This record gives sequence, C-alpha cells and structure tokens, in this order.
Amino acid sequence: MIDEATRYSDADLAEFKEIIQNKIQKAQADLDLIKSAYMNDLNNGTDDTSPTFKAFEEGSETMSKEANSQLAIRQEKFIRDLKNALFRVENKTYGVCKVTGKLIGKERLKIVPHATMSIEAKNLQR
Repeated sequence: MIDEATRYSDADLAEFKEIIQNKIQKAQADLDLIKSAYMNDLNNGTDDTSPTFKAFEEGSETMSKEANSQLAIRQEKFIRDLKNALFRVENKTYGVCKVTGKLIGKERLKIVPHATMSIEAKNLQR
C-alpha cells in the first residue's frame, strides 16, 4: 500500500475518476462511429449501381477502411489505458509515477488521465 503522503486524496481521486469515466464514454462513442464507418453500417446499398470508375472507387474505399481500422485499433488501446487508469483510481495508486514513485502533476493527469509517468520520468527516457 502506498503511503498517504505519496498518493492523491480520496477527493482528488473522485475528481480524476469522473474525468476518466467521461473520457471513456466519449472514446467509446468515437470508436463506435469509426467502426460503423469501416463496416459500412450506414451504407445505403448502392455500391453496385455506379458503373463508371468502379475500380478506382473500390481502391479508395479499401484505403479508407484500412485507415479507419487503424484508428479503431488506436481508439481501443486508448480505452483500455483509460480503464486501467480507472482501476488504479479504485486501488488508490492512481497518479503515482511508475518510474520515480512521485506524484504525477494534477494538470498533466487532467490532460492525459491515463499517464503512468511524470514529465520528469518521460524526459529521462530520451
């Protein structure tokens, strides 16, 4: 268990929890939108009615699906990282740098709520 002096208060953790939950909801909505785009859920079923330039359009459509697939993978990773942050909030280890053991700055956590390293530790990696 982390010493009280080296962890955020329960009130701070509750604030971070709300931020993380809001980000998860937004990220999930974005992921659903991306997935529906590359799965053609919103398609009107007229793909085979356009006789000209079909090969070009199919190539472009394939590239678009691949790009959306990559976006979906990134978004799924982001959601997983946010859920892991939520777990750290629950076990009261949230906001503690995994390298230095010091608290990560509140402003950094508000912007990057899934951060596991302080700016100091990130700079040491370079």
